[in-house]
Amino acid sequence: MNTPPTLSVRVLFFAAARERAGATEAAHTLPGGAALADLRSTLLSAHPALEPLMRHVRWARNERFVSDFSVLLADGDVVALIPPVAGGNDVPLVRIGPEPLDARLVESLVAGPDRGGVVTFTGTVRDHTGPHGVLRLEYEAYASMAERVMTEIVEEAAARWPGVRVAVHHRVGTLGVGEAAVVIAASASHRAEAFDACRFTIERLKADVPIFKREVRSDGSVWVGLGP
Repeated sequence: MNTPPTLSVRVLFFAAARERAGATEAAHTLPGGAALADLRSTLLSAHPALEPLMRHVRWARNERFVSDFSVLLADGDVVALIPPVAGGNDVPLVRIGPEPLDARLVESLVAGPDRGGVVTFTGTVRDHTGPHGVLRLEYEAYASMAERVMTEIVEEAAARWPGVRVAVHHRVGTLGVGEAAVVIAASASHRAEAFDACRFTIERLKADVPIFKREVRSDGSVWVGLGP
């Protein structure tokens, strides 16, 4: 397939990004075969005031979040710079990392005066699996893909139950008994939708998100899903 000599991209700015760019949108022409990283460099050259926001904003291409800056752009793409949402802080709705989880913080990301119900699920490390005593769990993840899939799940929940807002934080690393591995908070105008969205999110997360768990037991260890 021949690469076009140039491609045109429409860029949308929101909230703090809009203020710093001094515009709601901009059109940029890039060389054929340009990647999102090239567009990022172009935007910083055109709008240097955006630089302090770069570590906070999320990027969306054609209304889909993207974190891989090597992805190639196509003529006619619409790229959006999206500052932090849900409460005006720097904490994202979806996060994977080694830090201890704070259920109240995750709840705050989806709470609001229009929310009649907030449902929170916290998954913790238990001290046994069947007859086996559990000493600790070791989590690892394909982090970039896991965050993308978690974001898709959150978006699907919002599409299934209009008005629902969901946040998911998952921990990786070594966790002791009683420590939280995942916190999911779902909010809606009414409790039924919040309960449904929370259950949907944890079931989809357990089935589809590439996060892997090793149980370290008193009688050995096993990767969950591969052994008894």
